[in-house]
Amino acid sequence: MKFARRMDRFGEGVFSMLAQMRDKRAKEGGAIVDLSIGAPNIPPAPHILKALSEECLVPENYLYAINDTEELLEAAAAWYQRRYGVSLDPGTEICSLLGSQEGLSHIALSIVDEGDVVLVPDPCYPVFADGPSLAGAKLVYMEQKRERGYIIDLKAIPEEAARAAKLMLVSYPNNPTTAVAPDSFYEELVAFARKYEIIVLHDNAYSELVFDGRTCGSFLAFPGAKEVGVEFNSLSKTYGLAGARVGFCIGNREVVGRLKTLKSNMDYGMFLPVQKAAVAAVTGDQACVAATRAAYERRRDLLCEGFGRIGWPIEKPAGTMFVWAGLPAGFDSSLLFVQELFERSGVLTTPGSAFGPSGEGYVRMALVQDEEAIECALAAVDACGILKGR
Repeated sequence: MKFARRMDRFGEGVFSMLAQMRDKRAKEGGAIVDLSIGAPNIPPAPHILKALSEECLVPENYLYAINDTEELLEAAAAWYQRRYGVSLDPGTEICSLLGSQEGLSHIALSIVDEGDVVLVPDPCYPVFADGPSLAGAKLVYMEQKRERGYIIDLKAIPEEAARAAKLMLVSYPNNPTTAVAPDSFYEELVAFARKYEIIVLHDNAYSELVFDGRTCGSFLAFPGAKEVGVEFNSLSKTYGLAGARVGFCIGNREVVGRLKTLKSNMDYGMFLPVQKAAVAAVTGDQACVAATRAAYERRRDLLCEGFGRIGWPIEKPAGTMFVWAGLPAGFDSSLLFVQELFERSGVLTTPGSAFGPSGEGYVRMALVQDEEAIECALAAVDACGILKGR
């Protein structure tokens, strides 16, 4: 058998490897607290579940959706106007995604050709790089350095790379570093993209998960942003619809239009009951959003303060559902640390090296377990002695 050479760019995903480690320990009867994958355990609010369940009982809803319903597009436009102060044309500036991951995997196919340059953050959520790689792009990494608060220094991007680039991916609040960007960064980003004629994709999956009284908006709210790019947003974490796969590409009508054309040749649209659930989420009672944010903030405080007490000082993240922690003293390989930590304590985390070259030296922990499980994780790590010397 002969296979596509493009697959040579991909190895086994780190999350598959972590799942194998978890499954092996589970079969052996070992205790596990899984903080590796950002799979939220906070369910949708009752009014969202009601909309989904009722629509699932309508036989006609099992036909192909083909397109986004007018109701969904208008609801998304109203949501962006109310929440972010961004005015949108529902017909030309919004396209649903079968989850942001699907959009991030495919959008580069509608923008870049083989060998074109794409600028991606380092470290970054893996599909930021994998999607353009699938399209045959040449990746140029934009470092997110700790000393700059993990905010990309646009001035440090080589002139040659900036002039060659067709697409750049940016995301704040950031996964995995948890950084939140100031307004000044977005103003510089719009000017940078306009100067070098680069399409910007801003992933805004965590705008509702910011803590300590902070607020976060939309890239599209900045003057000129819609002229240079689009924003992805997701209902996965904010509304607990992760498994339902609901996201949106919003902004520049040319970019949105190209993605719509691509998707029309790849899928038959979002399941109609899921579209109804999405409408209920963004138009209904928003108290669930504040409750979800508060739950993640409590988990953050418990985990970071708890690890600090047992010898692993960790800075509290400003946002997202993750914690980005430097390796404890005595370790220099994030993968080896994750493996040893899991073997000794049953607490599963993600090595920073999975997120790009600059991720080495860190681990990412997802706040996807309730407070009781986090307490168990802290006790297991403390008891195993890994923080007290090997």
